[in-house]
Parts: sequence; C-alpha cells; structure tokens
Amino acid sequence: MPAKKRNVELPKGSRKVATTPEGRENQLVSQAVDLAERQIRAGTASSQVITHFLKLGSTRERLEQQRLEHENELTRVKIDALESQKRVEELYMEALTAMRSYAGELPPSDFDDED
Repeated sequence: MPAKKRNVELPKGSRKVATTPEGRENQLVSQAVDLAERQIRAGTASSQVITHFLKLGSTRERLEQQRLEHENELTRVKIDALESQKRVEELYMEALTAMRSYAGELPPSDFDDED
C-alpha cells in the first residue's frame, strides 16, 4: 500500500511546510514564540510562559550562552590543531621516506618515481 500523504492546512499568508526535520522544527518554534508573544500582549500567558521568557532575558542566561559559544569555539580550535598536527606528521613521514631513498636505504621497488 502506498503511504498516505498528510494534508496540513496552513492559515492564509503562511509559508508552506518545510521539507526537512530541521526546517519544520524551526517553523514550529517560530510559531510557538509568536503564540507566546500574542498571549503575553493579551495578558493570557501562563506563568510558565512568562517565567520562560524572563529566564531567557536574565544575565545568567546570557553568560551561559556566552560560555557555550566559547566552548564551541575551543572545540573547533582543538579540531583544527589536531588536523594540522596530523598533516605535519604526514609531511615528516614523507620527508623521512624521501631522505631514506636518497641515502639508498630503500630498495628500488619502494620508489614511486621509477615505475
């Protein structure tokens, strides 16, 4: 049996449903934030919604976000350093192999140049 397609009705003026899970998640988050904003403006927001947005605006939350950004940057720098170190090791091995071949320490069958 073929899979059934879901018909998602959108309000007028809405964009079409995203085709990727990430895009769909972004759309739903955007809609939830819009709804929370309307509720706050109308005075009908629950205490959980209000508390959530109060926490988002706190100094502690901003510092936590900054800390996470710095950790991500540190991780990227560490990855770059490891990749660079690996490349340097490869270059050293190539240089050692070349020097050994110049010194006559490698048999002729190991030379890539003389095929």
